[in-house]
Amino acid sequence: MPFDFHNPYAGTRLPVMARNVVSTSHPLAAQAGLRMLWQGGNAVDAAIAAAAAITITEPVSCGLGSDAFCILWDGQQLHGLNSSGPAPEAWSPAYFFRKYGESATTPPKR
Repeated sequence: MPFDFHNPYAGTRLPVMARNVVSTSHPLAAQAGLRMLWQGGNAVDAAIAAAAAITITEPVSCGLGSDAFCILWDGQQLHGLNSSGPAPEAWSPAYFFRKYGESATTPPKR
């Protein structure tokens, strides 16, 4: 069966607005992201709207102390964000070069 966005079930909401998709764990948060796109916002605006809504729709799963991850293509360059918590202040590239060698890409297994 080929994939088709046209769902035969009337009670199911589609997470699609034009060529955009918003995916969240709660339909109201996805709707907030889609509404932002409908009002002319971009993908970052939609992600912020959905994230704000998810803190209300699922308060025990998301909040100010939660983690955030993002991979974003700005049309010219790929950006990655890992804000899963602070790293120790001493962890710098120089620290790992001194500890594991200049060509180390990952720490060796112990």
